[in-house]
Amino acid sequence: MQQEEVTQFGIDDARRVLGEVFAPWVLDLNLSIERFDVAPPREAGPDWQPGAILRMPFSERLCRNGGVVCGQALMAFADTSMVIANLAANRSYRPMTTVDQTTHFMRAVNAADVLADARVVRLGRTMSFGRVTLLSATDNKPVAMVSSAFAML
Repeated sequence: MQQEEVTQFGIDDARRVLGEVFAPWVLDLNLSIERFDVAPPREAGPDWQPGAILRMPFSERLCRNGGVVCGQALMAFADTSMVIANLAANRSYRPMTTVDQTTHFMRAVNAADVLADARVVRLGRTMSFGRVTLLSATDNKPVAMVSSAFAML
């Protein structure tokens, strides 16, 4: 008797969803998924959370006066990153919608890629709660903290 091979939802699946599900203007941000954490590594502690790390490359089109990456782009990046983190927590794609997002901007990002470390803090049957830390890729220092809630549809 042959054993059926079980496939797991992985980074390639998440990249496919990123390219197929989001609005065209979100795709214009040129986001990439650098890490996709579905299961804890062996050395993970009890506070491990599923999620993903994404990159938003620097573009002058995302800047306001003075070469500062605008808050609107950072908030869209955080929101999109939490959707990808939810894919990791659900281990599949589920339609969802943002219910709430609170962003605390800590410092400006000038002429640098931005990283998003998005984690699902709690995943329920109908709701998901998460946090995103946005970091300057130049020095890995935080630029914003974001908390969010999503309704699973």
